Amino acid sequence: MVRLGLAAARAGRRPLSGQFQPYNHTLPDRYPWLFRFAARALVERSNPNILSFGCSEGDEVFALAKYFPYATIRGIDIDPRNIARCRARGREGSRERLSFGEASTTQAEPSSSYDALFCLAVLCNGDLTNSGAKRCDPVITFDAFERIVTDFARCLKPGGLLFLHTANFRFCDTAISAEFDVVLKAEPCQLANDVLFDRGNRLMRNTRYHDIGFRKRPIEVKERVTGSTATQDDQAWLSA
Repeated sequence: MVRLGLAAARAGRRPLSGQFQPYNHTLPDRYPWLFRFAARALVERSNPNILSFGCSEGDEVFALAKYFPYATIRGIDIDPRNIARCRARGREGSRERLSFGEASTTQAEPSSSYDALFCLAVLCNGDLTNSGAKRCDPVITFDAFERIVTDFARCLKPGGLLFLHTANFRFCDTAISAEFDVVLKAEPCQLANDVLFDRGNRLMRNTRYHDIGFRKRPIEVKERVTGSTATQDDQAWLSA
C-alpha cells in the first residue's frame, strides 16, 4: 500500500476534511503568463468580480490585485490559519476591494456572480505525484472534483472565465465541461509534473492535459455545439 500524505504528516500537517492539496506552498505572482491572459480577456469589464479558490496565505489574491486594480477579489481557503494570515496581510495594505473567507467549496458563494474564478494547484494532492499509486482514491476522488467544478460553473457569470491549473483530473471528463469553451492551453513547460486520474480514479499513464482556461458560454449560445475551442480574439491572445 502506498502511504499517501506521509510528507504532509512529517511536516506536522494533517489533511482537513474535504481537502485535496495538503500543502500551502505558493509564490508571489506564480503564473504571470496566465494572469496576463486573464487581464486581457477581461479588459472590457471595468470592475470585474474575481474569486481565488484555495488562496492559501493570499499570494495569488495580492498578485491578482495588481493585474486587476479595479476588481473586487475574494479569496477562500479550507484552512482557517491561511485565512487569518490573508486578513492580516489585507489590513496591512488597506486593500478595500479584497475579502477572505474560510470554505472548502463555493457553495456559499452567490450564483452567476463572478467574472473569473482561479483554482490553481488546489484540486490535486502533491503526494500522488511520485507515489507510484495506480489509483487516487480514497485520498481524492473524481466525484469530489466534479462536484466542486460543477459548482464553480454555477458561480460564474455567462461568459465568465474558469482557470484550472495543476489538477489530478481533467476538466473535459466532467459533464459540466460541455457548457464551456477552451480559451487557453498551457505550453509543456508551463505544466506541473502531476499525474492524472480518470473518472474511475484510475491512473492515466503518460497523459498530459494542456487545457487550463475555459469560458462559460453565454446563455443564448449555451446549447450550440461547436468544433472550435477558442474565439478569434482568444487565438490572438494566445499568440501574443
